[in-house]
Amino acid sequence: MASGPVDHGSGEPIGLPDLSTEKDFEGDSFAPLYTTTVTVSGGSASHGRASGRARSADGVLDLDLRTPAELGGDGQGTNPEQLFAAGFAACFHGALSLVARQAALDPTTISVDATVAFGRDPGDGGYLLRVDLVVNWPDVDPERAAPCLEQADSLCPYARMVWRGTPATITLAT
Repeated sequence: MASGPVDHGSGEPIGLPDLSTEKDFEGDSFAPLYTTTVTVSGGSASHGRASGRARSADGVLDLDLRTPAELGGDGQGTNPEQLFAAGFAACFHGALSLVARQAALDPTTISVDATVAFGRDPGDGGYLLRVDLVVNWPDVDPERAAPCLEQADSLCPYARMVWRGTPATITLAT
C-alpha cells in the first residue's frame, strides 16, 4: 500500500507539484506552466452570476452559478466570490506548504481561510473585491511562521495578483 496522501478514486498516491521557491526563470516574457479555460454561459436569466453555468474545457469543473441571497439571488449555487476565495486559499496554502517544508516545518496542519467581500468602491461607485487571508497553523511558533508567511505571500501568484495587479486582456471573439 502506498504511503502518504492517496487519491481514493484511483488508489494511487497524490504527488506534490514539481515547483520551486527559487527565482529560477530568466526571460523577456511570461512563460506559462499551465493554462486552463472556463466558459460561463448566462442560463435562463442570460446573466452568468444569476443563472449561469461554469464549465472548464476539460469538463472537470462543471457547476451552476447563482447570485448569493445577500445580493438578492436565490443562493442555490456557487458564486464568483466563492470560486475566487477557493482558488486564492488553495494557491496560498500550496505556496506556504512548499515554504514550510523547505524550512523543516510540518505543513500538515495548515489551513487557510480566504474571505472575499464584494462591495462598492467609495472612490467611483463601481464594484470592488476585498480579500482577507487567515492562516491557521497550530503548534507552530509565530516567530518561525512569520518569515514563511512573507515568503509564501511573495511566491503565491494569487497574492501577487491582488497586491500588484495582473495583466489581462478582453477580446471580442469573431
